[in-house]
Amino acid sequence: MVSDIEQHSVSSANKVGQFSGESETGGVKEPLLAKGNHEFENFSVVSAILPFLFPAFGGLLYGYDIGATSSATISIQSATLSGISWYNLSSVEVGLITSGSLYGALIGSILAFNVADFLGRRRELILSSTFYLIGALVTSLAPNFAVLVIGRLLYGIGIGLAMHAAPMYIAETAPSQIRGQLISLKEFFIVLGMLVGYIVGSLLVETVAGWRYMYGVSIPLSLIMGIGMWWLPASPRWILLRAKQGKGNFQSLRENAITCLCRLRGQNISDSAPKQVDEILSELSHVREEQEAKIAEMFQGKCLKALIIGVGLVLFQQITGQPSVLYYAATIFRSAGFSAASDATKVSILLGLLKLIMTGVAVLVVDRLGRRPMLLGGVSGMVISLFLLGSYYTYLDNIPAVAVVALLLYVGCYQLSFGPIGWLMISEIFPLRTRGRGLSIAVLVNFGANALVTFAFSPLKELLGDGILFFIFGVIAVLSLVFIFFIVPETKGLTLEEIEAKLL
Repeated sequence: MVSDIEQHSVSSANKVGQFSGESETGGVKEPLLAKGNHEFENFSVVSAILPFLFPAFGGLLYGYDIGATSSATISIQSATLSGISWYNLSSVEVGLITSGSLYGALIGSILAFNVADFLGRRRELILSSTFYLIGALVTSLAPNFAVLVIGRLLYGIGIGLAMHAAPMYIAETAPSQIRGQLISLKEFFIVLGMLVGYIVGSLLVETVAGWRYMYGVSIPLSLIMGIGMWWLPASPRWILLRAKQGKGNFQSLRENAITCLCRLRGQNISDSAPKQVDEILSELSHVREEQEAKIAEMFQGKCLKALIIGVGLVLFQQITGQPSVLYYAATIFRSAGFSAASDATKVSILLGLLKLIMTGVAVLVVDRLGRRPMLLGGVSGMVISLFLLGSYYTYLDNIPAVAVVALLLYVGCYQLSFGPIGWLMISEIFPLRTRGRGLSIAVLVNFGANALVTFAFSPLKELLGDGILFFIFGVIAVLSLVFIFFIVPETKGLTLEEIEAKLL
């Protein structure tokens, strides 16, 4: 049984001197921070759960929408089971239902760029839960197609805000030694939401007006998220940033940050909380009053380096074919003789289970292995699987086992690398003062690239053929390996302040 209060000191601390205040460059030890020594943080395991859980509901609702929509589009087009008179939808209209939340997420990402630092992480997540709630209500009760699309857009805005604020809130409130696990666990919640969506969809797809119930399941989940975020305190790091910018009484904001930190880590750290808050303030000494991040500043110095790392990761996350490979899942399983694969929902549940298991593995090992080894190993597996798929569709089409192995390898390796680590890195890498805007740009690129790959996939498939398309994805994956090897740093075990001071 895990005790409520644990003093976490990494057992391998002697092996990771670079994470306890020093690194070696050419045999010369350099301090990570001006003060030069970083102690691992004390925290209560119980008190660390809720600051992760309620933001992670934003990811759960995102994943659930992906899973449920795959069955909802079947239900809504049924003449006998849709329960509506406007069931005869064109392919464009079905596409709007499917991608409506994606368009909304793009809008939410743009909105986050402008309001994130003003609202703060907590209030942005409350706003996200509000959009989730309104979007789910409008969608599930929609009297016609136009209102349905509006509901999908509103829900998507909630996705954009949640995918922006949740990683930041978790990163800024989590103890450094379990930060990687908690942010990766958010990806686990996304995959869990997808799996729940697939299962709920399969259970309700033959129910009259089942699509309304599918979307309606999001209503209580969004209420739980909103109430939970209302109860949680604000991010102490965001409060201290506002204090340094002169956005209130400095001493009052400092005391508020100490109180919030005690709530987040447990009252047993009350003696050390003032020291931790002062250490964060010392790292913000470069921030001047009324100084907020300007757009031009995002493309200079440390911010530019962080932007290259963050945007590069989320871009490669999408353009290595992740949305497209799953398109072939049902076809590949049918070709291998799995009759159940004729039911696309069953294939989706099978792959959802695999994604969930592999994401769980990533959560368990990310803070032990580190970000770079998982990215390099996982993406290497993706490269192999993509070239195998290209080979299968080009000249190995009589060996369907190759395609099945390649598909499962791709899904597993993606969930060990780009899936969780991409979101983890973008939540860690940006300096505090520009984190809100930097992360909003990264999230915007993520959803934009997703939309681009989704829309370009069919024309490219017709123009080039299946095999060539997978070979192209494989080459892009090789380029992503080069990018990771030369550009992406290791952040395991470092506080957010150490990442900014040493790696940028």
